[in-house]
Amino acid sequence: MNRILIAFALLSAVAGCGYRLESGTAQFTDPSVRMDVSPFANRSSMPDAGAVVAGNLREELRRSGFRGSFGNLGANFLIEGTVREIRSTLVSQAPNRFSLENLLTLVVDIRVIEVVRGGVLWKETGLTETASYYSGTDAQYTEANRRAAFEEISRRMAVRLSQTLRVLL
Repeated sequence: MNRILIAFALLSAVAGCGYRLESGTAQFTDPSVRMDVSPFANRSSMPDAGAVVAGNLREELRRSGFRGSFGNLGANFLIEGTVREIRSTLVSQAPNRFSLENLLTLVVDIRVIEVVRGGVLWKETGLTETASYYSGTDAQYTEANRRAAFEEISRRMAVRLSQTLRVLL
């Protein structure tokens, strides 16, 4: 009986403090909301990194419940990003000095602007995601694995950004 009363008191306290387990507002699911998610600026050595990250973000926003539309005309929110860096770090190497495993790191800056109020809603610099990939003496094998690692970290970054946007909107 005491356990039930303690659990009830705890649940009442949590419910009374204003926490909830849903999106911040209904704007995320409002079909009239328009977002401009342009290809991110790219300061990395990978030619299409900015476009891939922005494309993955648009897909993830749809997957996580965004019902509005994308485009720059009449946008309520502008999402601007920069792929600041993509770097490979040696993790392990063979006795013949060839690398066996590398760590690929994606570094992104993002800014979300609310057009109606004209202010920055969210800004973050230096967001990172990492994934390892195998390499070898065959350049095609190494590059295919590096590309797969990039796709993985760009998808993870998109999930992370989308989750934050879901809470903000």
